[in-house]
Amino acid sequence: MPKQGQSVETCIITKWYKKTGDKVTTSDLLFSYETDKAAFELESPGDGILLDIFFDEGAEVPVLINVAVIGQPGEPTAPFMPAKTSGEKIMKSAEEEHKPAPASETATATTVVEPDSRIRISPRARKMAEEKGLNYSGLTGSGPNGRIVAGDIEKALAGKAPARKSAVKPATEFTEQPLTNVRRIIAKAMHSSLQNSAQLTHHMSADVRRLLDARRRIKDGIASGKEKQDITLNDMICWCVIRALEKHPEANSHFLGETIRTFNKVHLGLAVDTPRGLMVPAIKNADEMDLITLSVKLKSAADACRKGNIDPELLRSTAASFTVSNLGNYGVEMFTPVVNLPQACILGVCTIINRPADIGNNTFGFVPYIGLSLTYDHRAIDGGPATLFLKEIKEQIERFGYK
Repeated sequence: MPKQGQSVETCIITKWYKKTGDKVTTSDLLFSYETDKAAFELESPGDGILLDIFFDEGAEVPVLINVAVIGQPGEPTAPFMPAKTSGEKIMKSAEEEHKPAPASETATATTVVEPDSRIRISPRARKMAEEKGLNYSGLTGSGPNGRIVAGDIEKALAGKAPARKSAVKPATEFTEQPLTNVRRIIAKAMHSSLQNSAQLTHHMSADVRRLLDARRRIKDGIASGKEKQDITLNDMICWCVIRALEKHPEANSHFLGETIRTFNKVHLGLAVDTPRGLMVPAIKNADEMDLITLSVKLKSAADACRKGNIDPELLRSTAASFTVSNLGNYGVEMFTPVVNLPQACILGVCTIINRPADIGNNTFGFVPYIGLSLTYDHRAIDGGPATLFLKEIKEQIERFGYK
């Protein structure tokens, strides 16, 4: 099992493209697998016969553990089979995963829970259970380390392995689902951020008439074929944020307890809402990019997150030096974003609201303003410098120029 990033310890096999006995050649797809936040495919490293598969679909496999053997007919595979791991956990082969649970276990159906109380269930099994409205919290898993696999769900739906009576109230009153891996990680990170830092938020608004004018011209250019890249308002705001960070490097930093690491380059984090949860990929060296390149990189990173094939290393909180979170499309007028530690700051971008303002010659009219919410770790930055940084973002937006 490949190791995808320094922080990844296990991966889940989601699909086998080959079966035992199949002939494979170099670069044939063998199987797909996923980490907590990304999905990948593994190609065959050589030619031969797929002699044995040690883990079936849905198995959670430690990185660098053998998952299968490619060789020549008649060659032994036992020497490559994973041995016992720490303590009581034993890696099971595909055949073991599909062995039916003993009759006594089937009758009593004990919940299988990890030490941290997380129900172990494969993505395929979870999807099947949710589609059928099955409460799987009381099922006995027959997969590796007690993991619930698709076969267990099928048996439960057929009435062969009924879930034990739940201690929760009837489903008509409420539903209860275990936390997904991504939600568990997000919950832990957000709680740790608020518990272990001194966060404060300043709010300010910026006149976005120049941005809206540029956006209209870009859309017209796309329609006429003169423009190729659809640069969004968020792209423009990120561009302005980068320019402000160049003038206020103290905001482009990590607070490390006894030291503050100030970056010479801007590694911009972008909060992306995905079906699996919130992800924040980093755009490395964003300060070196022109607006079109930045727009392409932001869109590419967001798409990779939603598809599940983003590089896990780009999702680590230490990968970005500053983060932007945009809730403007949801109509949010003001909010308090949570700092992605050890980063010192995060900018929340709000919706656009028309407000009365002096438009010159003592004439008042309605002007579109966008809300900006800067949360910063007061241990790293004082209120004065934070306010000057936020004001610089506002001024960059108000004097934005496009071609």
